[in-house]
Amino acid sequence: MREVTLRVRHHGGPESEVSARHPEVTLRSVSSMTGTGAERKRIVELRGPTAEIESFLTEFRRADPVVSAEPISPVAGGHAYVALTVDTGGWDGISERLADLGVHYRMGTTISGGIERWTVYLGADDDLSALIRWIERGGNDVELARNVELADLDHPPRLPAAGILDGLTDRQREALATAIATGYYDHGGGVGVEDVAEELDLGTTTVWEHLSRAESTVMNALIDRFEEWELPGENGLGSREGDPSDARR
Repeated sequence: MREVTLRVRHHGGPESEVSARHPEVTLRSVSSMTGTGAERKRIVELRGPTAEIESFLTEFRRADPVVSAEPISPVAGGHAYVALTVDTGGWDGISERLADLGVHYRMGTTISGGIERWTVYLGADDDLSALIRWIERGGNDVELARNVELADLDHPPRLPAAGILDGLTDRQREALATAIATGYYDHGGGVGVEDVAEELDLGTTTVWEHLSRAESTVMNALIDRFEEWELPGENGLGSREGDPSDARR
């Protein structure tokens, strides 16, 4: 299997189009698309000058496929988490094109200066040239940035990120993203669950429950991947007795 990184100029995609006009802002996908029907939701992270992030969001909201783009953390300090809702009825996304071909791709796609950076995983029978042509068929420009055999990498493939957030509810995703943005997990940051609750305008107990369940789900998903690779030792991480989220408390 090969790890392939593609740089894609996604013409007509609102994220790429707005990004091209705001090159100082970097967008990174934090979650996969969720929801049924035409409207789908996901969370993204924006980094850059605060004024540029605000301008990016103002312009992005005007795009036809965008139903809403609402910050779930303060747009301050050059950083924000944003909950997106898009109408996929007229959406020709790169992820949909990859899904049509049954191609695995890494979560955490970034967009900067109008260029989307996608990392995909191809088997021996997969045709890279055909994949590039399929993406370009939508009027997109594609550049091959990296093409490496997984066996040649000096680190384990970064597949653990794929699917780790899929088991979370929308509320858990929102609580987790807000906690990260406010510095709840920063060592010695002094941010408590009360601060996260204040940002979300929810009760402390409710937020603690959302975070506890989210942490447990994410940690169990990570443990599954570590055990698949037999890390950190031959027996993986060993027993799962206890709640993985206890480590935070």
